[in-house]
Amino acid sequence: EVQLVESGGGLVQPGGSLRLSCAGSGLTFSRYHMSWVRQAPGKGLEWVSYINSGGSTYYADSVKGRFTISRDNAKNTVYLQVNSLKPEDTAVYYCNAQTWDEGRLWDYWGQGTQVTVSS
Repeated sequence: EVQLVESGGGLVQPGGSLRLSCAGSGLTFSRYHMSWVRQAPGKGLEWVSYINSGGSTYYADSVKGRFTISRDNAKNTVYLQVNSLKPEDTAVYYCNAQTWDEGRLWDYWGQGTQVTVSS
């Protein structure tokens, strides 16, 4: 069974930082492209950042320069370093794993970790 487990969320003051982690199990992690997606209260899903299996990274304009995505395939873990947090970054942060194999898309989601930015 594939599992993605996020951790590292919490309550932080504006300007603060957190390091979110997403640990995968039951999948060949290195083959998967990993994303972070967030959902703010009362809003839809917003893509935040992406790192492909080769290590190339992409960011939403709203977080560029403040967030950094990375991965450690030896630990089956993807990270999101979130700096200079703003109240509008408050959301549940989900990780997503995707790959194409055997002619189909394999797509998995974690349960999310809450990030609250408030003074």
